[in-house]
Amino acid sequence: MTDLLNAILQGVLLGGLYALFAAGLSLMFGVMRFVNLAHGDFIVAAAFGALLLVDMLGLPPLLAVVILVPAFAAFGYLGQRLVLNRVMGRDIMPGILLTFGFSVMLQNLMLEGFSANSRRLNAGWLDTASLPLGPFQIGFVPLLMFTTALLVLGGLGLFMSQTNTGRLMRATSDDAQIVGLMGADRRHLFAIATAIASGVVALAGVLMAIKTNFDPSSGSIRLLFAFEAVIMGGLGSLWGTLAGGIILGVAQGLGAAIDPGYQILAGHVVFLIILVLRPQGLFPRQRP
Repeated sequence: MTDLLNAILQGVLLGGLYALFAAGLSLMFGVMRFVNLAHGDFIVAAAFGALLLVDMLGLPPLLAVVILVPAFAAFGYLGQRLVLNRVMGRDIMPGILLTFGFSVMLQNLMLEGFSANSRRLNAGWLDTASLPLGPFQIGFVPLLMFTTALLVLGGLGLFMSQTNTGRLMRATSDDAQIVGLMGADRRHLFAIATAIASGVVALAGVLMAIKTNFDPSSGSIRLLFAFEAVIMGGLGSLWGTLAGGIILGVAQGLGAAIDPGYQILAGHVVFLIILVLRPQGLFPRQRP
């Protein structure tokens, strides 16, 4: 029983990382109805960026966030304004094809720059530090991931509900044409949404680099985890994304407790069951 409870606890904490993977994807879909197929590769690119900063500048791993988050946010804003806005429209295929091209390009650039070897960011004492909780040991890194997910999703929720820009984003999601008639710049709002999503991607990439191994081809599985968390939680729902991430993490934790080979499979099985029983997700965004 203790092993089972520990698997559930570790799965909940892992769900925080999956929620961070999915938060940017959920935000972009909620605001723009846009699916970024390069999302997972940008997460891996952030992990490699953190690795470079630590190796070249000797920065502590967590301090790399201070550089990478604004850099990725600026890149996301410019990419949306200069490239992605040109393919936004009723037809989703141009955007999907474009981001698929980004994915292929990023994977090959990382392969050329870093080789196919698996890497991991050495976080020093954080790798082994833990807090005792009764019979369980809670690692600092998993706890940091889950706490960060709560703070990020809570901050995004406040931004969307309490700021004028956030409210305009929500209105754009409901009816982009009407928002344009009101004088708001839809292209600028889309770029802000992408900038925020890209900043969250950088944060997720650094935490992933500390938590687990990664290589240039590992973006696809991160994208799949993000999709599963978003769809299980409900498209466009930020807190639903957290719920979807936790469900995915717990399913994988229980699968690994049964047999390590079942870890990934268990998550996919639970995803398929929820998709069949509740295709709109567990906590879909409510529309007026």
